[in-house]
Amino acid sequence: MIIIGNTLVSEDLFDYNFICNLTACKGACCIEGEMGAPVQTEEKEKIEKELGLIKPFLTELSKEAIETNGFCEKDEDDEWVTTCLPSGECNFVKRNEAGILMCGMEQAFLAGATTLRKPISCYLYPIRLSKVGDYEALNYSRWDICSAACVLGNHEKVAIYQFLKDPLISKYGQEWYAELEAVAEAYYQAKHKD
Repeated sequence: MIIIGNTLVSEDLFDYNFICNLTACKGACCIEGEMGAPVQTEEKEKIEKELGLIKPFLTELSKEAIETNGFCEKDEDDEWVTTCLPSGECNFVKRNEAGILMCGMEQAFLAGATTLRKPISCYLYPIRLSKVGDYEALNYSRWDICSAACVLGNHEKVAIYQFLKDPLISKYGQEWYAELEAVAEAYYQAKHKD
């Protein structure tokens, strides 16, 4: 792990390549898993405030499910996660004409209707955040459903930290990302010397 500010960055973010390939996976990460997407408390509050603006970008089934069960629930670790349909799909997704799951929350943001793009856990995927003492750890979450993303990332030679530049800047700021790039460059140079 590499320390940058109050974060612990896994070298996996430099060692592995990744570019989401929605054509191949159809947004499987919005269905697979035991629970919905992790949601931070401040994100939950923002979603609650803007839910009426997000709903036009959701399916009728999702709107009904949210009315009945809410848009968030607690997981086994007492953390907030989005609620899901019985089919496993996050309540905030909707299939486009190509059959790809798109985040309704993100669609609302891109249309200028809301201020929250989507939970940072989704925006940073395949990075997962966890607390380690006073630090926030950034780790690569490997998952079979993303094999096409790994193939595309390898083909294009785009490391995880490069693919996630915008969400990393959104979360930690431009200065932090510039330091990450410098660390990555030094890491690659040291690795090639060996």
